[in-house]
Amino acid sequence: MSVSDRPILIKKVKKVSGGGHHGGAWKVAYADFVTAMMAFFLLMWLINTTDPEQKKGIAEYFAPASVSETTSGSGGILGGTSLGDDGPKSSGSQSVLEQLAPEAPADATAPGSSTNLASASEAALQAEIQKREAAEFASAAESLRQAMQSMPELAELSKQLIVDQTPEGLRIQLVDQEGRSMFDNNSARPNARAQVLLRAVAKVINQLPNRISITGHTSATPGSNRASGPADWTLSSERANGSRLVLQSAGVDADRVYSVAGKAGSDPLYPDDPTLAGNRRIAIVLLREAPVLPMDTSL
Repeated sequence: MSVSDRPILIKKVKKVSGGGHHGGAWKVAYADFVTAMMAFFLLMWLINTTDPEQKKGIAEYFAPASVSETTSGSGGILGGTSLGDDGPKSSGSQSVLEQLAPEAPADATAPGSSTNLASASEAALQAEIQKREAAEFASAAESLRQAMQSMPELAELSKQLIVDQTPEGLRIQLVDQEGRSMFDNNSARPNARAQVLLRAVAKVINQLPNRISITGHTSATPGSNRASGPADWTLSSERANGSRLVLQSAGVDADRVYSVAGKAGSDPLYPDDPTLAGNRRIAIVLLREAPVLPMDTSL
């Protein structure tokens, strides 16, 4: 048999697609089923864990909202009506918006309005200012006490210095003791002991911006029926002014001095015994108020 006489054989090969003998479509269906079951059980768990108020909120969230109840006009969402009351075709839409929008509080102000600051309580502001002033005064008093302890020349005079807070402000008093006077007899010039104390007080005054008042006091004369004689008023005023000069020489600005006065023996430190030496004193008060700027003399 020749080559041309041989029979021609054609072999057909079937290609199987789709994942083998059973195919892969069932896997997709099974995955969708598992996903649906997981979503179902998750929904059931959420419903079981929410309270009635939360369920009501969820129901309102998914409920379709109707903007307009009218079916006239175009029959669309707004039904041919406008949103505002002033429109010529308005009917009912504004009431729906008012129900959906939260009501603004009665004391609400426009954004950026300065009345928000004015709504703060004046008493609260004053209390905050007094609190800060008290803290600053306490810090200044502590600085003065530390200076008295650290300097030997001041430690000896610590008993002649009284520091306290009054309604007027921080009060620093230089008081006499028996045998330790701040001024010589009938003299208005502070002696060396008083000048050392006044310079230490000046350092504390310069730490704060408050204005100061300086008041001189004298004691009553033993055996006298009067607490203050005519000369005591002059002497107490001159002693207060002499203390002012020492403070200014120590760096205190003259514009910060609010008042210089003499009270003689009218305001004793020890009312039970106006003749005690401790009634003779100089009281320096850092006032509870903002400092006043000096006048511009160039105008």
